[in-house]
Amino acid sequence: MTRYGPMYGPDVTFLGVPPCDLADLPAADVVIIGAPFDGGTSHRPGTRFGPGAIRQACYLAHDGSRPSLALRVDPLQDLRVYDAGDVEMFSGDAAGSVASLEDAVFAVAATGAVPVILGGDHTIAWPDATGVARHIGHGRVSMVHFDAHADTGDTEFGSLVGHGQPMRRLIESGAVRGDRFLQLGLRGYWPGPATLDWMAEQRMRSYEMTEIVARGLDECLTEAFTIATDDCDGVFLSVDVDVVDPGMAPGTGTPEPGGLTSRQLLDAVRRCCYELPVVGVDVVEVSPPYDHAEITAYLANRVVLEALSAIARRRRGDPWDPRQPLLQGR
Repeated sequence: MTRYGPMYGPDVTFLGVPPCDLADLPAADVVIIGAPFDGGTSHRPGTRFGPGAIRQACYLAHDGSRPSLALRVDPLQDLRVYDAGDVEMFSGDAAGSVASLEDAVFAVAATGAVPVILGGDHTIAWPDATGVARHIGHGRVSMVHFDAHADTGDTEFGSLVGHGQPMRRLIESGAVRGDRFLQLGLRGYWPGPATLDWMAEQRMRSYEMTEIVARGLDECLTEAFTIATDDCDGVFLSVDVDVVDPGMAPGTGTPEPGGLTSRQLLDAVRRCCYELPVVGVDVVEVSPPYDHAEITAYLANRVVLEALSAIARRRRGDPWDPRQPLLQGR
């Protein structure tokens, strides 16, 4: 596995963490992988530039350290975090690209480390979760999926591979069970009745935004967590930035008004990774060509940091109270 280097920007690691080679992985808690693929995009392209943008989107020094004010950990120091660079993924070879990514994710998961994949369009969720399931066991990994779109279509432009179909591919393959598939933030005008019927047949649980608004995000998350941890050995977290309202995340390929706020997404990701046995994470659909002032890239960077901070705090083992004053006990 090689790094692209200057092909999609400078050859940098996520906020300065040490680099590593997938062919010779060190002992790690987390390995970051770039998946610069937008060959499955149905509307606006550009997510191939997402991994580089997410790695660099920070006004602080890229020194491999980020103390979390909320969680009182430094995830880049408290965890052994490495960056393996980008998997070679070519838009003209979708099948080959997803196969290469699946192998890379499996190589990381097989060591016991948590793979964190930076997309790329949402096509990559199929090889990402499948790579983890190859290690833990098909049907033993549940999915918590933040997105404006269900991504359960059958074909797109005559292809089985695309960013509107990864969740159907995961369920059809048996890598993830339909009745352990939790989606949050859906809204808008797609998919149609036939796809919704298929989703119901798989016993998926999809929280549309009207339900989240009526019941409250925390209540929906608590219910989703109960399902996700029932008869499964780990949870894969997939975050499409278009789950956030495009006023707060404009740099994405298929923007849909009326989504979560940035604050809601960050709090939800923190809860997921603190309360659940997360075994893999991907953050997808950041399209820098459509991003104003790097708003979306900054959000995605913070999604990764919130996930890592919560994993670090969970592993520390002591309870955390979000109401605790910042300077208490100092």
